[in-house]
Amino acid sequence: MNRCLRSICWLGCLALLVAGCDFQTPQFHLNMVQMLSDATPTPEPYQEQIADVLGGMFGTPDEPFVLPETGLDMRRLKMAAGPAWTDDKGAAFGLYRLHCSHCHGIDGDGQGPTALFLNPYPRDYRQGVYKFKSTYNPAKPTDEDLHRVLVNGIPGSAMPSFSLLASAEIEALVEYVKYLSMRGQMETALTNYVYNDLGEEEVTDENGDPVLDEEGEPKMKLIPLDPENDEEQRAAITEILAEIVEGWNEVNEQIIVPEEGAIPTDIHDKEAFAASAAKGRELFYGARANCMKCHGPTGLGDGQQDDYDIWNKAHLQFLDSVADDSGDPQFAREREEVAASLFPVRNAIPRNLRLGVFRGGNRRIDLFWRIYAGIAGTPMPGSGPASPGAQGTLTEEEMWNIVDYVLSLPYEAASQPQKALPINTELVN
Repeated sequence: MNRCLRSICWLGCLALLVAGCDFQTPQFHLNMVQMLSDATPTPEPYQEQIADVLGGMFGTPDEPFVLPETGLDMRRLKMAAGPAWTDDKGAAFGLYRLHCSHCHGIDGDGQGPTALFLNPYPRDYRQGVYKFKSTYNPAKPTDEDLHRVLVNGIPGSAMPSFSLLASAEIEALVEYVKYLSMRGQMETALTNYVYNDLGEEEVTDENGDPVLDEEGEPKMKLIPLDPENDEEQRAAITEILAEIVEGWNEVNEQIIVPEEGAIPTDIHDKEAFAASAAKGRELFYGARANCMKCHGPTGLGDGQQDDYDIWNKAHLQFLDSVADDSGDPQFAREREEVAASLFPVRNAIPRNLRLGVFRGGNRRIDLFWRIYAGIAGTPMPGSGPASPGAQGTLTEEEMWNIVDYVLSLPYEAASQPQKALPINTELVN
């Protein structure tokens, strides 16, 4: 018996050793859909150089690093990054890995291990586009917006509430989400930079003369992305980073603040609410707001359902490029490999307004922001100005009318489920 137990223990240790050999430290991966885009396929040397530059600017999932220009708090990033563990004082670390990565992925690409089974798919942070926020459509979310989503969750989706986490932990996760977005935005910018600003140059010999190929044409080589040794490239990348950071720093100037005079004075006045909702109904079905086009004549979300959000649309366009077998065979093979790893493309389904469950929040101000700015990254358009000082489709008073109508929909007779008759009613009677 003892010999048997010893054998089992040895087998267990061997299994642990084998598992340990297979363990790999998590690494960031490039956005290969972007790298192998049909319009701008990025050569492999540039892919490697972009990865190196990103590593120098942002570190790794276990050891994040940011330049001071980003304004990000390294203390919070270290609290959120890396494997999950707790120190002797009970302070938690590795918060993103523990709470978020299984859905949103190590890269923040929205393709974690559980993501395939969720509908809608988890958010891809890398473009810096967020749906539920208080700012104009093109603008980034505020820290308060991200904090609100973490605390409240997203009703009607797999995104839970993290309201039980300590405030410092929520702040660390907000900081880390911004970090993943900035890194993703920089990756996109670098991909565009090498395509638009670098490209190829002639190969020259020791005398500076062009080297010719077999056909007598000058040989060409890629201009390397090497900001460490190229001052001009370093200045260009510094400027790119500044533009990305500016988009996050100016969010407080992009918050949509309703005009006080347009806000209904007393939402508890039944007659006033009914009158406002009636005006909202006319707008809902009218040509100017045209909410019916997507949400359907009944508000069930059964209108237009064949459009896509920007994340699924990018994958759809990529799959179309895979179907086109023209072009470089090497890129074609790489595209096929990437295409096989993508999640199935899903349509953007409009919200069923009669359920009274709104993913961006159930408060009147939440619905106002959705109607005013639309939902970034989706087919849902905004009815207000796209930026401060611009002209919108509807007045703010009209948008509040639609808010009241949407809030009234769950209480209409058509929204109330009918009571089912007993199974044996006919027999009883």
